Amino acid sequence: MGELTQSQFEEAVRRGEHDLAIKPRARAARYDRGSGYVVIDLVSGATFSFPATLAQGLERARADQLEKVEIAGAGFGLHWEELDADLTVEGLLAGRFGSARYMAQRFGSDWDSEAAE
Repeated sequence: MGELTQSQFEEAVRRGEHDLAIKPRARAARYDRGSGYVVIDLVSGATFSFPATLAQGLERARADQLEKVEIAGAGFGLHWEELDADLTVEGLLAGRFGSARYMAQRFGSDWDSEAAE
């Protein structure tokens, strides 16, 4: 890999600052055993939740595994180490509960990956 130029570095910093300012990020995340939902508190103050059974890698997980959710990447993602599962907050908010292949298999071939971008 080549050396990073000053202008490339500055552009990467600008992109990072932009993403931190406008993209949805998790402040906290937890699994609610009573409802079976993963609950995400966003830095904006909003809360989002979804049934764990919808998400790729979580669909067959036990409650004790789901409770071990971690916030990853400055709040841009959720991670379950034991399950080797990762989901993006932005994707979840857009209704993407896994890869395009997973979504098509799970929700049918009519699922439109471009519409969820």
